[in-house]
Amino acid sequence: MRPKDLNPWDSPRAFYGTELRRKREEAGLSQDELGALVFCSGTYIGQMESATRRPPKEMAKLLDAALHTDGILTRMCEAMEQASQHAEYFQLAAELESMASSICEYAPLIVPGLLQTSGYTRALVRASRPCATNEFVENNVATRQGRAQLLEDPERPEVWFILHEAALRVAVGGRETMHAQLAHIAGLIARHRIMVQVVPSADGAHPLMDAPFKVMSFLDAPPVVYTESVHSGRLLDTPALVASHLKTYDLGRAAALSPEASLATIRAAMEDFAA
Repeated sequence: MRPKDLNPWDSPRAFYGTELRRKREEAGLSQDELGALVFCSGTYIGQMESATRRPPKEMAKLLDAALHTDGILTRMCEAMEQASQHAEYFQLAAELESMASSICEYAPLIVPGLLQTSGYTRALVRASRPCATNEFVENNVATRQGRAQLLEDPERPEVWFILHEAALRVAVGGRETMHAQLAHIAGLIARHRIMVQVVPSADGAHPLMDAPFKVMSFLDAPPVVYTESVHSGRLLDTPALVASHLKTYDLGRAAALSPEASLATIRAAMEDFAA
């Protein structure tokens, strides 16, 4: 049986278990009845729902077929496998990111992970872990580049970034790396794959000054907010908190440069880093 106090935001496995139970109950099935449909015991279903057993991908496919859930449990299982490569505090956020229909993110000082080039990520990781092995650094680079693959889909998710100008001006990795990084962002904008607005440094105080955050929205679930600090992160799903972050983000959009002016600012910064 699933514990009554299971928090879906504790881990990717807890989130999966919560969703499995919700889908099963919507179908009007007991754990034993669902187990009979997918050739396992009701106890095993209960263990997956209580997050004590990790769902195998093949089982997720059977569950999707039995519950008519259009592959969502399989996709969640795949996302869980990918998320396991991230820091523990970011694993569920990475899983949710891969399933989001839209993402709105604010970054005050560092280019967001979804936009980073391998050179930029490599310089960031090396700066924060100067004694790390090359294998550790390259694993971090590969993981972050893997996250960015969701931008290869021409339509989903819809992604909007607000960047403070400082993120464009801090020379992470040196001039050549920053030039390539800004060219990458400009290229994504030119392809109409992302929306970017820049908050100019000269504007002083602005609505988004408190901390970086991202709001992730979904087609069949309420939105969530992810906030992060050094070596820690937190998911927020309380409706009032999510609404407050959305309002703050809207204020930030109003205060930032237009997308057209923002692209010009990015290109100007890129030229400043040109050799």
